[in-house]
Amino acid sequence: MNTDQSANLAKATFGTGCFWCTEALYESLDGVFGAVSGYEGGQKPNPTYKEVCTGTTGHAECVEVTYDPAKITYQELLEAFFRSHDPTSLNRQGEDVGTQYRSVIFYHNDEQKELAEMAKTELDKSGAYDRPIVTEISPAETFYEAEAYHQSYFANNPNQGYCAFVIAPKVDKFKKVFKEKLKPQVA
Repeated sequence: MNTDQSANLAKATFGTGCFWCTEALYESLDGVFGAVSGYEGGQKPNPTYKEVCTGTTGHAECVEVTYDPAKITYQELLEAFFRSHDPTSLNRQGEDVGTQYRSVIFYHNDEQKELAEMAKTELDKSGAYDRPIVTEISPAETFYEAEAYHQSYFANNPNQGYCAFVIAPKVDKFKKVFKEKLKPQVA
């Protein structure tokens, strides 16, 4: 990426439960230059995975996405967010239970906040879900990058049990829904 490109990039931060899944999904989208697994929204500085897993630090497992708004809009990233997990499930996704697995959008500016709130409200009104959307919308604060072994976890461990049986089917479904938005080599 050259300097001109990096000047035009933006950040978005999403928590949809397990960050391994979230990172794999966003990495596949054209216009996304990076998705980093980490922790946000808690009280303890520099938390470790082990600490976050206790549910006592207040952090959510999330992914910080670096993207080019000229190639993919924040609204499209929000669509991917809402379609990639159950936003009506409070503090859990599948078998992952606790506040660290909450559905959350950490907005980086007023426009992201407004768009996130509008998307949540419109989805709730649409009746797309049988239950109310419980997604938290909070200001982005300090993002703590997760340990190195969490980065690109699905890409580096495709045969690991969780990856093969939970993430792979989710990625396959995501690619079918977002086939027009995938990076060329991913399609």
